[in-house]
Amino acid sequence: MIRVRVWPTLGMGVFALSLVGWAGAASAAQWANPDLLVTPEIVKKNIDKPNWVVVDCRSLRDYAKGHIAGAISFGKSCKKALRDTTSRAFRDISKYEKLLGKVGIGNDTHVVFYYDGIKTITNATVGFWILEYLGHDKVHVLNGGLDAWRKAGNRLVSKPSRRNPTTFKANVNPARYSATSEILKIAKGQAPNLQLIDSRTVAEFKGKDIRAIRGGHVPNVTINVSHLETLAQVKNPKTGKMEPSPYFDPNVVEAKFASLDKSKRTIAYCQTGTRSTMTYLELRLAGFKDPANWDESWRVYGSQLGYPVEDEQWYNFAAVNKKIKSLEKQVKALTAAIKK
Repeated sequence: MIRVRVWPTLGMGVFALSLVGWAGAASAAQWANPDLLVTPEIVKKNIDKPNWVVVDCRSLRDYAKGHIAGAISFGKSCKKALRDTTSRAFRDISKYEKLLGKVGIGNDTHVVFYYDGIKTITNATVGFWILEYLGHDKVHVLNGGLDAWRKAGNRLVSKPSRRNPTTFKANVNPARYSATSEILKIAKGQAPNLQLIDSRTVAEFKGKDIRAIRGGHVPNVTINVSHLETLAQVKNPKTGKMEPSPYFDPNVVEAKFASLDKSKRTIAYCQTGTRSTMTYLELRLAGFKDPANWDESWRVYGSQLGYPVEDEQWYNFAAVNKKIKSLEKQVKALTAAIKK
């Protein structure tokens, strides 16, 4: 049994795992690439430097309510600003060059993405993956996000910040991007040296939670590990239940991915390629040599009739339409009652 305790060491919100009931204490895991994560202290030390840009990955409304002093916003959440309306990466790379240059991000700029809790953590990891896909080698994530920032004794401000425009030139790293054509090779058993991580929930994996025309998973998936299961668990004082914390912990990640070979190409996917960007960041932190994110993910794959699927279940349009009609009748009745 694993119990997670929190020690607010120096206000950094660092998590340590207390292993109970194990025969012998396991040595603490270490990140292979620890520089990909930064602490509040590093942010404070560098945020005013011209070659550092800190990006608030939340919505503009949340940014306006309070953000880290000196941090900028893209005008919308990172996962919306950096992808099209179908949650796909822009095919026209010049759009990224214009956007990033406009907000003051150049090729020599250190970029730090941050979030506020579990609900927005993947906003930051989308930003991380996109910049690495664009070939940027100076991108980081604030571990713990605003929770770590507050625990370090820092305040938020409402005054917006801007950076002088600069030039950003993409140097796309295609290895960071996995296309559906590559996944089909795995599904058909034609890529034994590739590892595929399904970052969705067990219900999605087994086809019980259907979010496309078909539910289920890609054949020959290596492991199914929900993205939230790779985060340290802490007890919610209000409910008494164990819940994922917004901190990346090497002990948890190493345990979840222990069955994988770090030397092999390893691809993560989910429903829209969003949650799997968090898995991608963890693979990079853990030192996987060739990690990638499958951008199209299940939204595209599960809607194509010719693609092989395991645990296949079909979306029941008739049942859903019936429920919608029932809800419409209830809404109509409530509206009429309110008018009376």
